Amino acid sequence: MVLSDAVLMPMALWFAVSLKLGSWSPSVNGLATSLVLSSVIAIPIFMWLGLYRAITRYAEYRVLLTIAKGVFLSTMLLLIVSHFLLGFEGLPHSSFVIYFGIALIYIAGSRMLVRAYFRNFSTSISSERKSVVIYGAGETGVKLAASLRAGNHFTVQAFIDDKAEIHGSEISGIRVYSPASFAELTSQFQISSVLLAIPSTSRKRRNEIIRNLSQFKVPVKTIPSMIDLVSGLAKVDEIREVEIEDLLGRDPVQPATHLLRRCIEGKSVMVTGAGGSIGSELCRQILMQNPTHLVLFEKSEFALYQIEQELNATNVALGGKVKVVPILGSVTHQQRVERVLKTFCVQTVYHAAAYKHVPLVEHNLIEGVLNNVFGTWRTAEAAKNAGVEAFVLISTDKAVRPTNVMGASKRFAELVLQAFAREGSATRYCMVRFGNVLGSSGSVVPLFKKQIEKGGPVTVTHPEITRYFMTIPEAAGLVLQAGSMGQGGDVFVLDMGAPVKIVELARRLIQLSGLEVCDKSNPEGDIEIQFAGLRPGEKLYEELLIGDNVSATEHPLIMRAEEIELPWAVLKGRLKEVDVASHQFDCETVRNVLLDVVDGYQPTGGICDHVWEKSHAV
Repeated sequence: MVLSDAVLMPMALWFAVSLKLGSWSPSVNGLATSLVLSSVIAIPIFMWLGLYRAITRYAEYRVLLTIAKGVFLSTMLLLIVSHFLLGFEGLPHSSFVIYFGIALIYIAGSRMLVRAYFRNFSTSISSERKSVVIYGAGETGVKLAASLRAGNHFTVQAFIDDKAEIHGSEISGIRVYSPASFAELTSQFQISSVLLAIPSTSRKRRNEIIRNLSQFKVPVKTIPSMIDLVSGLAKVDEIREVEIEDLLGRDPVQPATHLLRRCIEGKSVMVTGAGGSIGSELCRQILMQNPTHLVLFEKSEFALYQIEQELNATNVALGGKVKVVPILGSVTHQQRVERVLKTFCVQTVYHAAAYKHVPLVEHNLIEGVLNNVFGTWRTAEAAKNAGVEAFVLISTDKAVRPTNVMGASKRFAELVLQAFAREGSATRYCMVRFGNVLGSSGSVVPLFKKQIEKGGPVTVTHPEITRYFMTIPEAAGLVLQAGSMGQGGDVFVLDMGAPVKIVELARRLIQLSGLEVCDKSNPEGDIEIQFAGLRPGEKLYEELLIGDNVSATEHPLIMRAEEIELPWAVLKGRLKEVDVASHQFDCETVRNVLLDVVDGYQPTGGICDHVWEKSHAV
């Protein structure tokens, strides 16, 4: 580029003088000296401005400002030097105006030509470049296009944008089309994927866009939000699969900071089941609210190790003010729990430890009841003895008119806490009930993705089965906020939005992977959806309320439900029955107690505990 500029600057001056004098062989005193000076003056100025430090193939249009500045300074200096050397008998002063314009075109044009050559060359030698369309012609979309253009993997064929006023225009040399033109684009260019560059768009609108695009056999991918980009959690060219929460069509409500902090900030907090999907997310969010201690109570050594390592790294990054304490133990061991609570002066307990996989609990009835019911009872008793201020149970929508042991055991646990609250304990007991969380252990979404990657089939239990869904961070945040509002015995219900039909979830995941569903209407499709039948204890529809008696709280997504309660004197006797039956492995008695105590419990089949079935068969 130095050699190019050394040639182009004298050429620009010669053309400028020729145009001024109207002759291609101008006879001007000192012209030869000025031609040499044009390079001698310009190149050091360009070096000083850093023009030669820029890698031309990655040069952006803002380099034109630097070029204009360099050409202007070199023109003015050449004018001054020529005037002092040659006086008024040298070059016409007006020719320097023409010289500035021609030199600017030459120097800028040479950079743009080199830039275009290398980019076109890299495109031609890369046979694996894929044609993509970017949905969103805003700032994020333009940055994404520039980033992809600099690489060797993708060619951006078009922008798609909802704004009608920019349809037909070009941005960075790429034409903007309307969403209705997508079918034409897929046939004109062999589009490999659509990249969503609309991070600030509401989830409802993203859901509509994804729904419209899913009819085409083109994978839909997304890029991170601007918050992630600015915070350094992601890069602008980091392309991901569409997040499943985008399909829910509901925007998360921002948490109320004062509710998050009320039971956490400056307090000693313990989370049981800290290594689980919900427990670990509770720990992450609690750590951000500056407790004095965060006690991780977990039965699984591996899960405890993982969450401790993660939280310690986060804690160091935040200044290391929180004391993170990993504790191995079972929630059914009351003395262990009580000793831990007293030792670390725990003020708030979030009880997330539970067996929650419906078929597994159904096949392991005794252990499910002991962990979910007795674990809650023993931990709540320990909290009362240790003077804990607030105790929050993480419950489930399956506790409402349950058809399985898992739901019935969680409703039994709710009844225990309600009875404790009515006994006049200084500890505030409350429970938070919500549906399925995306990404938790046992979630259908990861299973569907694995089945799609293997070529199918995707298995759904029943064509009519529906579930409520919420993201883990949102659910955990609402649990923390609900816990701070409890007065004693409260049952809080989270607004989960509209229920989602599982078969439609599977269908859209297949379509967003760029594949087609294989069914009667499309026998040539790629992935088949098979119905395996309802599993033991599974029901078609989940509910969040037993009755209709609900009231609002200070949070728009949290409601307070009024549910049927039983006195502690009654529950205590029934718990003793379960305790005796469990030691004798009497599944029938345990189930009868659940039927008597849990209102609305209607099992869908007989006892299917693996050990019970085998022993009775023998």
